[in-house]
Amino acid sequence: MSTPVAIITGASQGIGAGLVAGYLRSGYAVVGVARSLPASGDESEYVAVRGDIAEAETARRAVDQALERFGRIDTLINNAGVYIGKPFMQYTVEDYAAIIAVNLTGFFHMTQLAIEQMVEQGGGHVVNISTSLVDRADSERPAALPALTKGGLVAASRSLAIEYASHGVRVNAVSLGVIKTPAHDPASYTELEYLHPLGRVGEISDVVDAILYLERAAFVTGETLHVDGGQAAGR
Repeated sequence: MSTPVAIITGASQGIGAGLVAGYLRSGYAVVGVARSLPASGDESEYVAVRGDIAEAETARRAVDQALERFGRIDTLINNAGVYIGKPFMQYTVEDYAAIIAVNLTGFFHMTQLAIEQMVEQGGGHVVNISTSLVDRADSERPAALPALTKGGLVAASRSLAIEYASHGVRVNAVSLGVIKTPAHDPASYTELEYLHPLGRVGEISDVVDAILYLERAAFVTGETLHVDGGQAAGR
């Protein structure tokens, strides 16, 4: 059996880098995509593709690299994302353009090409990273534009799961609470713990474990898995 292949966007740090490591440990070949990435070096099972995920050409190069080096695409993880949280009236046109470009346009280019290949192969798996703020808004953390775009990914996940189920392609979403990544000031973690009924901030390993579960769960599609310490369930 050939080595399974995963494309992971936003692979340079944080959750993306954790996913790259997790999939490599699980026996996958990986194509990592980000604006800034170290060279692939001599790693035979890893390819780095540098580029802006909002540009269609980046998605094409990532897919081409996966097929040229490894011959297939089994998994796509749309991890790249922009989060700008502020009161709705304070958003600028530039904020809107930046969030739409990565969270939706990048998803569109990457997913369309990946699913085309998965259909040709007879199966595959797409995972879209969302946020639990889509399900449980918080007046102290206004984030209408992230909710608009990441909520769109949740809806698209269900739609694509049904559209391509007969082709053996599964599509799921993972909605996150606050996770310890370079995007957060470590000094803020104590304050942010209260958002999660489990009383702590999530670890990158929590996200990797959840996504690898979905990878193995062959009878799960169209699902949104909350990795948020109970945040979406309420308080």
